[in-house]
Amino acid sequence: MKIKELPLSERPYEKLEKYGAESLSNAELLAIIIKTGTKEESSISIAQRILNLNKSVRTENLRFLQEIAIEEFMQIKGIGKVKALQLKAICELTKRISRPIDNKKSIIRTPKDVANLLMPELKYEKREVAKVLILNIKNVVLRIVDISLGGSNFACIEPKDVLSEAIKMQAPKIILIHNHPSGDATPSQGDYRVTDRIFDAAQLLGIELLDHIILGDENYESLLSKK
Repeated sequence: MKIKELPLSERPYEKLEKYGAESLSNAELLAIIIKTGTKEESSISIAQRILNLNKSVRTENLRFLQEIAIEEFMQIKGIGKVKALQLKAICELTKRISRPIDNKKSIIRTPKDVANLLMPELKYEKREVAKVLILNIKNVVLRIVDISLGGSNFACIEPKDVLSEAIKMQAPKIILIHNHPSGDATPSQGDYRVTDRIFDAAQLLGIELLDHIILGDENYESLLSKK
């Protein structure tokens, strides 16, 4: 059934306008982005086929859309290049909306503060990413530095990569963070070894490594609190 054949109260645009976006199903929200269907299928039907790309048992979780390539979207009949690009743009906007509005005024008191600051961004990453929080003496975040993207082995990160920006800024404290794309934040032996190396190197330079925190999917682990 085409959208125009539905009762007005069941059409996505009209539902959104009358009842609000939260009243729409995932397929209906996607249908609004897709806008038009084909001669054979409505935009809602096409949207449902996009949702069927989700291989996860958590069928209501839309995070899988972040992983779908433009070419994969285009393999669905009714999704051309423009619509595929629009879908990728929406996915990127979602990630950016999740980021804190002002990182630089954040004060770090606990590992949870770090998780709250960076998990909204890193939980979407399917590659291993490492960052360093550079702090002043009062634990206010001065800067967040990316030190690794897409590496397959976090243990290969060198202390100089972690410490170089803090040395330039003459910052007294840092916190190391990296994500586990698997979603399991349990530290590996390699994570502990690299933490020890960076802790020792930082100490020699008069910089305090406050913590090394691993972020998973809505979970995190603090390595130094386990010592």
